[in-house]
Amino acid sequence: MKKILISLIVLTALFSESVNPLNSSNRAAAQHKPIPPYAKWGVMAMEKTHERYPKANIVDYLHIGRVTGTKTSTEKFKLWLKDNKKEFGVFIDIEFNNETQKVIKITFRESSK
Repeated sequence: MKKILISLIVLTALFSESVNPLNSSNRAAAQHKPIPPYAKWGVMAMEKTHERYPKANIVDYLHIGRVTGTKTSTEKFKLWLKDNKKEFGVFIDIEFNNETQKVIKITFRESSK
């Protein structure tokens, strides 16, 4: 169930443009929108965040960007979380090997903004 919720959040973020489901041209445009290269890293960021903060709900998702290096790259995300006591942001950096796509390091940093 959690994977389904996470996948729905990713899809919502990817297709966040206002699309009227009654307008077939908008539906066709949304269906042909390519999946961005950071999508798999976004799913991982949400899964790892949920593991780290199991009582919090992810209420917003932002892909900040990619920092590309010669051997490794880092995908950067900001997730907004809400639990029964507070709302807070979490910056997630996922560093991975450019050739193998193997994750090297995942870092988390909380933010009040």
